[in-house]
Amino acid sequence: MKLLLVEDEVSVASFIRKGVESEGYEIDVAYDGQIGQRLADQNLYDVIVLDVNLPKINGFDLCAHIKQQSPRQAVLMLTALDSLPDKESGFGAGADDYLVKPFEFRELILRVKALGRRNSAFSGQKTVLRLANLELDTEARRVTRAGQPIELTAREYALLEYLLVNQGRIVSRVDIAERVWDLHFDTNTNVIDVYINYLRKKIDRNFEPKLLHTVVGMGYVLRT
Repeated sequence: MKLLLVEDEVSVASFIRKGVESEGYEIDVAYDGQIGQRLADQNLYDVIVLDVNLPKINGFDLCAHIKQQSPRQAVLMLTALDSLPDKESGFGAGADDYLVKPFEFRELILRVKALGRRNSAFSGQKTVLRLANLELDTEARRVTRAGQPIELTAREYALLEYLLVNQGRIVSRVDIAERVWDLHFDTNTNVIDVYINYLRKKIDRNFEPKLLHTVVGMGYVLRT
């Protein structure tokens, strides 16, 4: 596994670098957002770990840039900003996970491994995922329904990809939270329901047959 760490606190970056290398992983370190952006654009990484308060380009803006360039790139925000609005900004920028400082190094590694496994699982799938007249091209990151292009955000794309990989199987909100958001499920949030509704409007509203179904009390399923 190869990581990129964008962190301006030298002591924190050094601590993480030593720990990551002790796990047998490769790691590049950038101390400001501009260098981080250049490295992210030029290299392939399994996971990118970003601080938020960075010189030149902040972590939220950098995350949004990375996701625009590569929607499936795994990004973990690692920051002292722990308020709900801060987390909303992070996930809104496309972050796949959010870990608050101070943190246990072991937890960081567990989250990085989870993100890496998810990307490996998706990369092993066939290039085009299909259900009825819905197609998702994993190489081009392109979605069409009945030949018409469907514009999705990075999060909507990841959600649809996961549902297509598991088409015909009911996936719970917990499954989606852990596999698409890489979060322990919070029963007080409706973020998954919101994104399911976003996705349903885009892939089902103007098309037949309807593909995205809610199974009351159990979860969601893509099927004809």
